[in-house]
Amino acid sequence: MRNLNNVPKVIMDSKCIGHPIDFKWTKKKIDQLLDPIEGNEDLENTLMQINHKGSIGLTAALLEWVYWRFTGYTQATCDTQKRIEALWCSISNREQTNPLLFDTDLEISASGPVNGALWIALMNVRMIDVRYRKGSYFLQNELVGLVLLARHITPKKKKFDKWFSQSIGALMHTHPCTYRNSTLDETDEAVYDSSNEPVLSREFFFDSEFKYSNVASENAIHNFIENLNLKANPFLDFSKKAS
Repeated sequence: MRNLNNVPKVIMDSKCIGHPIDFKWTKKKIDQLLDPIEGNEDLENTLMQINHKGSIGLTAALLEWVYWRFTGYTQATCDTQKRIEALWCSISNREQTNPLLFDTDLEISASGPVNGALWIALMNVRMIDVRYRKGSYFLQNELVGLVLLARHITPKKKKFDKWFSQSIGALMHTHPCTYRNSTLDETDEAVYDSSNEPVLSREFFFDSEFKYSNVASENAIHNFIENLNLKANPFLDFSKKAS
């Protein structure tokens, strides 16, 4: 899976590709997705059990669900693809990626089921990226809204639920979080260093034949980066020295 040109089988099976935009998109649903923590404490606690690089990998995979759902419905998915690429690269070396800035003046509304859902997804990803770069101990909290959004827009939700459950279970085993909510400083001023966490690749989430190991993941990420057009992606900067 050396690039994002091929649709993962599980996303194909979920009927995301070319399916009519028939999910509900009301003010109530928008509000729930913009402020998702209340009522989703179990999901939040589940996400807190995976570490930072595991969380960024899950972010990239979830954004890919959104990307494929809206491919053909909006030109904005081209930019989304570049953000997915940058997320995977940031797992390898965060310093060689640029911040995933998006609508910094909050000029775009979340109205409309296509552009609105995409806006919420990209805003969630921006906040995850901000906390990842900062080393925030509360990084995982930002994933709640993205999980709920990806599930909401997926036509066959049972396919998504099975994939998500399997992914989280695997992440808890390979990329467990080393701290717990009860011990965190709520000021969010402490800095967590995720540089020594093991990498993971797109195959971890989307290739049923992939056998996870540090070496296999390193090789997969390297192959992925080798097949990118680095100059065409404004979120990548491989001129920076590895830290």
